[in-house]
Amino acid sequence: MKKYSIIALMVLFAVSFWNCEKDDLCAETTPTTPRVVIQFYNNVTPTELKPVTDLVIKEFGTDSKLVSNEAATDDARYLFNTSTVSVPLRTDALETKFNFILNNGGTGEATDVLTFTYTKKDTYISRACGYKTTFEITNPTAISTTNWIQSVTVENVKIENEDETHIKIYF
Repeated sequence: MKKYSIIALMVLFAVSFWNCEKDDLCAETTPTTPRVVIQFYNNVTPTELKPVTDLVIKEFGTDSKLVSNEAATDDARYLFNTSTVSVPLRTDALETKFNFILNNGGTGEATDVLTFTYTKKDTYISRACGYKTTFEITNPTAISTTNWIQSVTVENVKIENEDETHIKIYF
């Protein structure tokens, strides 16, 4: 009788593994929600890229800042000194506002507010990856002040990937 009990337990143990599923992992190459790619240009020579100096991008109405340099431990981690930045849009709203602060903390500090108004579309990727959201700008980017930004052009209203420039800012 003991022999049958042990065999029954081993069969039950073996059968329990047949119900297990393979791990469902999201590969790093899986497309995710894209950010808005913004390039900065020289207002005098519109075809020339122009890097910004000590730019801080801060979500309007909060203290949340975009990180430029993950390795930095002080306020330098928030300073952009480049001609291209990628900005995330809110997936829980139809509008996102950012303060673009040029020369942050220095002489000539200037702030402009950029408002992105858009529609969004959620696309199911997989159980492990969840959803990907794509955006379409419905109202060209609005500037509430003109402290340092001279003009803004929307190059591509559909934000489906980060392989192209969506917005050009001239200053």
